[in-house]
Amino acid sequence: MSSHAHPRNTSKGRVGQIDTTQVPRYAGPATFALLPTIDDVSDVDVAVVGVPFDTGVSYRPGARFGPAHVRQSSRLLRPYNPAQDVSPFEKHQVVDAGDVAVNPFDLNEAITDIERASRALHERAGRVVTIGGDHTIALPLLRAAAAKHGPLSVIHFDAHLDTWDTYFGAAYTHGTPFRRASEEGLIDREGSLHVGVRGPLYSSKDLDDDADLGFEIFSAIEFDDLGVRGAIEKIAERVEDRPIYVSIDIDVLDPAHAPGTGTPEAGGLTSRELLAVLRSLAGKNLVGADVVEVAPAYDHAEITGIAASHVLYELLSAM
Repeated sequence: MSSHAHPRNTSKGRVGQIDTTQVPRYAGPATFALLPTIDDVSDVDVAVVGVPFDTGVSYRPGARFGPAHVRQSSRLLRPYNPAQDVSPFEKHQVVDAGDVAVNPFDLNEAITDIERASRALHERAGRVVTIGGDHTIALPLLRAAAAKHGPLSVIHFDAHLDTWDTYFGAAYTHGTPFRRASEEGLIDREGSLHVGVRGPLYSSKDLDDDADLGFEIFSAIEFDDLGVRGAIEKIAERVEDRPIYVSIDIDVLDPAHAPGTGTPEAGGLTSRELLAVLRSLAGKNLVGADVVEVAPAYDHAEITGIAASHVLYELLSAM
């Protein structure tokens, strides 16, 4: 049966999820949250797109399988979000734009292809939300978003800074995208921050370099001290009313909540804490987002995939 033949929820001309009172969730199409594809609609408010790419990883590979895994885990997402009192797929036309097919052997060519595809999506959709893939993809995604909105206030949820200069002489890896983004003028240096950073560094110079690049650090230790409410206030003070891009490495969560990732670090956020913070972005000028580094080979019982799918759901709801 084609996706067009599946009964769908509709509202005010928008095409929503498959009606799971008539089609079991496990039998519906393999789109994010059982949403229509971009070819099923004429107007698009938000496009969810996958970038199955992990050539930039420095430790455990496998995030190239992240988009398919997160889509599978998203089948249980329902149309009404009580935590935000919103039905995100009724408020906006949200679609699954499929995957960006990129060269797995040539990292520079892949970055160019991702930027080109993202720019094209930005021309058609009001906002673009991306499922990775490793964190290398944040650079071309930020290039595309900044071309449309100007320098962005980047809220970067991650165990790691990702502002290192090079790995083995390579300037483009999953540990360097935000240094390159800062150097290219893509981020607002007065309104960007890391949330959830923890674990060992190479030296204290990493912190000095990071500050010079325009990031404020709100570490996992500070998060534990101030709690969710304090984190929300800290983020709001930093970003103010700027256009916001949210980049979430799933390893910001503790490995207990997200074991399926390439570079896990002990002492992270809980999924409940992360979701609560994301809900606070409702009403902000949230122009784009990505969720990256889901590596299903290490993910028992879809723990990480489920967390990532709910992260995306809260982001879409906040939009």
